[in-house]
Formats: sequence, structure tokens, C-alpha cells
Amino acid sequence: MNTDTPESTRKAQIDALLLKLPGASARKINNLDAYFVNDRMFACISGRGVGLRLPAATATELQFSRDNVMPFQPGGMASSREWIQIDRAEAADYEKDLELFQASLDYVKAARGR
Repeated sequence: MNTDTPESTRKAQIDALLLKLPGASARKINNLDAYFVNDRMFACISGRGVGLRLPAATATELQFSRDNVMPFQPGGMASSREWIQIDRAEAADYEKDLELFQASLDYVKAARGR
């Protein structure tokens, strides 16, 4: 009998994708499953999407160019212009965003005191 919930299966698929990025680690923070590099969060699961941090100009461009990208608002709270959320019905489809996740990790890793 399979006891996995859709949420745990979804998290496992996202973990498999993000934790293969060099330097990435995962932990829970404020009830969010979050992903870190150098002890700084670069992505997290929120609702039916994944939030990630990118340069503000890149985040804005993605919000206007893709219909599945929106401002990241965990728990309804507004976040900074550097955070976006990508919604995908199937967690496996986040593989298509691997380049963005890598860019997020690189951006956060390079950030000093931002």
C-alpha cells in the first residue's frame, strides 16, 4: 500500500531536481520546504508552485513573458521584486526550469549581504 500523499510525492520530485544542483541543501523554514546554498535560501515550495530568487530585472521579465510565472507571495505575504513563483501542474515539469533554478542558485551564492 502506498502511503505517499500527492504533496510528499511532489516534494520528492522537486527535491530530486534541486538537490542535484552543486551546493544545494534543503530544510524546513517557517513551514516552507526551502532550498539553500551557502546557508541562503534560493528556492522554496509554496502552495502549487516553487518560489525562486533572481535578479529583479530577470524576475520582472519572466512575469511578463511567461503565463505560469507570478510574484512570489508565500502565505499571501508580498515578497521582494527578486522573488517569483513558477506554477506547474506536474512537479516533473520543473525539469524544464532547471536553467532558472541554476541561475537562482548562482545569483544567491554570489550575493553578499543583499
